Amino acid sequence: MFIEQAYKGNNTWWRVVITALLTTGIFIGNFIMYFMMSDKQMKAAYDLMKHIPNNLSLIINLLPFVFLLGMLFLLVYFLNERNLITLTTSRQKVDFKRILFSFGLIVFISILGFAASFYADNSNIISNFHPVKFLILLTISLLLFPFQIGLEEYLFRGYLMQQIGIVVKNRWFPLLFTSIIFGLFHSANPEVAEMGFGVMIFYIGTGLLLGIMTLMDDSLELALGFHLGNNLMASILITSDFSALQTDALFRYSGVENTSNMLNEMIISIAITYPIILFILAKKYKWTNWKEKLTGKVSPIQAEEIVINE
Repeated sequence: MFIEQAYKGNNTWWRVVITALLTTGIFIGNFIMYFMMSDKQMKAAYDLMKHIPNNLSLIINLLPFVFLLGMLFLLVYFLNERNLITLTTSRQKVDFKRILFSFGLIVFISILGFAASFYADNSNIISNFHPVKFLILLTISLLLFPFQIGLEEYLFRGYLMQQIGIVVKNRWFPLLFTSIIFGLFHSANPEVAEMGFGVMIFYIGTGLLLGIMTLMDDSLELALGFHLGNNLMASILITSDFSALQTDALFRYSGVENTSNMLNEMIISIAITYPIILFILAKKYKWTNWKEKLTGKVSPIQAEEIVINE
């Protein structure tokens, strides 16, 4: 059982608090800054970002995650005295085939969705392909996005979900809590400033999807692959003239910003696409006992049974 893996470490309260505060610092800082700044100041900051070369801007945004993920791993290993495998999976080793499958699944769905939109109306979609710039973008994305999604998954679906779970002794609360916090900590993202707080529904819904994947599969592997594929496609497939954070993607949307349509597309993803993804994963990995895995109790006894079985 995934949450019970936390019992294999040292869960003294001050160790957990230090690890949580140090690794969530960047999210808390962005969250506080977002609410302290006026709309005029936020617009000025995002306008400044638009004047930075696209690939350099992406590096600036992603590079801190390299150090933060490394710090999380060091704190868990040395301060919480835990094997990093317990932060990843309840199995004895990481299943990279699971990561590759969920990665491939979301990449396929993203390309299929883009192709459908392009076929329906491509009047505002123009080619943005510049070989050298795109190659640099692809290299940056492949090198740095794993650290960004790695921190978010290992922190929210891994460390926080496990530590909160062994405190409240159930699964439903850490699932909901980490999903909401995951969404709120993205409130400083440029997309929120451009599209409004309605986009938070998408972030929280995505957090919930990733949390369900984690609890049903007793591991982070599917969530890691999905999150990486999703962010990679968002970076290299299409950008837009009104995006606060732009990239040298393959295509560019040159039309007028339509917040209502974008929010509708996000809601459709949550209401239709996400359940389909869960259905495919459930069939492939033969998930059963949904109620117990998503809402059941957490106890040290189960952790002791895991150690004995291993």
